[in-house]
Amino acid sequence: MHWFVIRYGVALSIATLFLLSSSSDLVAVDPEVPSKLKRWMEPQEWKRDVDGPIVELGKPGEFDDTHIFAPCVAFENGGFRLWYCGSTGRVAERVFHVGLAHGDNGRDFQKHTANPVYVFGDGKHSILTPTLLRRADGTVLREDGRLRMWFASTHFAGKDTSHTMHESFSEDGIHWQKPSQSLLANVYAPTIIKEGDLYRMWYTGVSADPWVVRYADSTDGRRWRVRKEPVLQVGQNWELGRLFYPTVVKADGVYVLWYGSYWKQQSRKTAIGVAVSLDGLKWYKNPHNPVVKPDPARPWESHYTTSQSVLRMPDGSWRM
Repeated sequence: MHWFVIRYGVALSIATLFLLSSSSDLVAVDPEVPSKLKRWMEPQEWKRDVDGPIVELGKPGEFDDTHIFAPCVAFENGGFRLWYCGSTGRVAERVFHVGLAHGDNGRDFQKHTANPVYVFGDGKHSILTPTLLRRADGTVLREDGRLRMWFASTHFAGKDTSHTMHESFSEDGIHWQKPSQSLLANVYAPTIIKEGDLYRMWYTGVSADPWVVRYADSTDGRRWRVRKEPVLQVGQNWELGRLFYPTVVKADGVYVLWYGSYWKQQSRKTAIGVAVSLDGLKWYKNPHNPVVKPDPARPWESHYTTSQSVLRMPDGSWRM
């Protein structure tokens, strides 16, 4: 499968990538890493399996003719749906709406004919980084037959550019309820799973630089208890300035978190790292990070390879 990674108008190939383990290029692993996590400290090899992007900018005059990013991919009933953020016009005045694309195999997507399928509604606020409620294994979890989506929002052209988190519901993924009131401030790129009766969220905390990954939980998905200390911060040699776009999936009893950062080796580019945890709070970064890097030979993903969406398929393979 292949998914695109697009960040603020730079279309990165959302290639379907398969995860392979390798024992080559070994580096020292922190001796404090629990034994159950050590196999996740090996290199990850993600293979691009399409020649071009799977979703591209819209035609001139369409809502997504200038920027597309933040894919949110769901696999239901044997098919894939990919929601993404798109905008048009000048960067400083951009307002992002949500578009939808459909695909049967994860490689070939067609945009919905009535895009955008969701807008904030006031002509000012953007809908950014949508995420769907999922089970711990990453599969979509409907509540009362409805999809539940959270997203960040801001007014780029306004005086207050702080980010707030909102939610919405939909039965078909096309028609969505109006955005809720703000549920939490300084939230960007949330990822939310439900374990038992507990909603667990990891998100980019944007209240101050450097951006960090924070954790919160809730019993209803509306009122959130935020852990005081961040759970993931800039620390590895390749990371520069900020961490962003966390995606969490639980696999074989292990929480796996892919995240983005600016790449110190090439500071105007971004790459993807991975970390693992037994409880979702104490994380251990893979010493081989970054595991996905920009590809200068592919112009659409030559600089930014973040805002990823990751799924584990029924056959055990991974798709990004």
